[in-house]
Amino acid sequence: MEQKDYILREIEKMAAILGAIRQKLFGGSDNLSLTVEKQAEDTKEMLLIEADFDLDKFMMSDTAEGNAYISGLKGFNVENLEVLAECVAQIGFNCNSGLSGVYFEKALQLYEYCNDKSKTFSSEREEKIEAIKNLCHKK
Repeated sequence: MEQKDYILREIEKMAAILGAIRQKLFGGSDNLSLTVEKQAEDTKEMLLIEADFDLDKFMMSDTAEGNAYISGLKGFNVENLEVLAECVAQIGFNCNSGLSGVYFEKALQLYEYCNDKSKTFSSEREEKIEAIKNLCHKK
């Protein structure tokens, strides 16, 4: 029972961390001075420090390596991985360079991983997947 409580606390803590990262970097009008590159760098740094998630390592991995990396993360449940996918996709949306497609692919990988691990169908998740796929075809 104590182990289950610990795991639930870790998942809740990770959700709070990811929510704070998302809000700081992509929400609110006080962030207008942040450049896209600065947002991406801040996101990478915060994910590494606060969530022990190395975005650069994940971005450079192939699908199998990336999924293995994701599965080894502590405190990341399906909901937290969806928030992470939203953050990665948001970097892709904001990115003006040719790297946006790579961010979209990695966001899709995270969503597909969520689909594989989730016991329930999410129409919201599927809508996000379709939106990203449509953006990939346009770019």
